[in-house]
Amino acid sequence: MKPITKIEIITRPEKLEELKAAMNKIAVTGMTVTQVYGCGLTKGHTEVYRGQEYNINLVPKVKVEIVVCEVPVEKVLEAAKQACQTGKIGDGKIFVYPIANAVRIRTGEEGDIAIVDPADMPK
Repeated sequence: MKPITKIEIITRPEKLEELKAAMNKIAVTGMTVTQVYGCGLTKGHTEVYRGQEYNINLVPKVKVEIVVCEVPVEKVLEAAKQACQTGKIGDGKIFVYPIANAVRIRTGEEGDIAIVDPADMPK
């Protein structure tokens, strides 16, 4: 069984389409996208609304979760960095996790076979 890795990318919402295109280009076909809020080193900022000052300490982000075993992790990381980087604070973070197992619910297949596209399987 090949090692399975989960890559979690938290970045600016406006970078989502660029990130999806970059993943498609390197044959990453599956991903889960969630709208999230968070803060990092900036710890938010202050805004004035109708004369009242508010601390905005959670900013909108998107979290993209990708699980790979066929596509090299380094290739995914490089494509994600290129797609999401603006050079400004708030570009986001990438986290990499080893996955112990994966199960395809429909068929019960386990391991790396559970995340591979059935169309790509040798017949």
